[in-house]
Amino acid sequence: MNYQFHTAEELLTLTKKYAMPIHEVVLRHEMDFSHMTEEQVRERMKKRMGVMKDGILQMREYPKISVSGMSGKATEKIDAFLRHHPHDAAVGETGLRAMLYALATAENNASMGCITAFPTAGSSGIIPGVLFAAQEKYMASDDQLLNALFTASGIGLIIAENATLSGAEGGCQAEVGSATAMAAAAVSEMRGGSPEQCLHAAALALKNMLGLTCDPVGGMVEVPCVKRSALAAVYTLAASDLAIAGIESFIPFDQVLEAMEHIGRLISPKLRETSLGGLAVTATARSVEEKLGITINGANKEGPCGSCAACIPNEV
Repeated sequence: MNYQFHTAEELLTLTKKYAMPIHEVVLRHEMDFSHMTEEQVRERMKKRMGVMKDGILQMREYPKISVSGMSGKATEKIDAFLRHHPHDAAVGETGLRAMLYALATAENNASMGCITAFPTAGSSGIIPGVLFAAQEKYMASDDQLLNALFTASGIGLIIAENATLSGAEGGCQAEVGSATAMAAAAVSEMRGGSPEQCLHAAALALKNMLGLTCDPVGGMVEVPCVKRSALAAVYTLAASDLAIAGIESFIPFDQVLEAMEHIGRLISPKLRETSLGGLAVTATARSVEEKLGITINGANKEGPCGSCAACIPNEV
């Protein structure tokens, strides 16, 4: 049997051909690719899941402030809100938990903790935030959570092959946007959604992230990355709700990816992880750079094309 796929359309065809959910096709794809047994592949994913869980627990039990001081307090505040006012949350308790777990992961990363970069460090909070919160709400087993991680991985493979997961190449739409698509498909399958619904959830999630810029303050993965991840986690749950309710993306997932790749090429290099535009050049951001002694390559200069100035010699 052949479980190779390169597009969402091919993945969907395989789920129909073999009467399998997405996670099963992805698992067998990985077995073929890695020449490992099912037990070995699942065990490897369990280790990654364990890193995600441990990182969240570590940040909740031992909150840390990042070296820059820009992050490290949000997890503690949302945790307290969840404990004392869970029913007051406008996004509901599940949304609150998704934000908490996303923040814990992102702040753990910002304070040099161990994370699973799934799909990237900057977007690492979204998938665990969504899936661990959903696991509690739907009382899913660890095996079901593991299956969801394979589903997310399958969507990530398609994105990586047909577009990009790199903020430096495609802007934050490629990092946070990709993570929302991966998580939306995964949580939809965990809820019993069909492969079609999972792919619609992924498309709906990614469409609303198109054009998102990567403009980190001081070149660090903190502002706006940490809080953006929390908001994206809630947004992902909404995309899943739309798909489970039967709402479809008018544009198929593969074509949404084409659009993301095209938009990424149109986004100025100043808004692709160089910290030369957007939030990264605000007065507050510049004061942080000055305080920390950070010098951004190309700051206050432009190259012949009007962008990053990387071509100009003698930059520090």
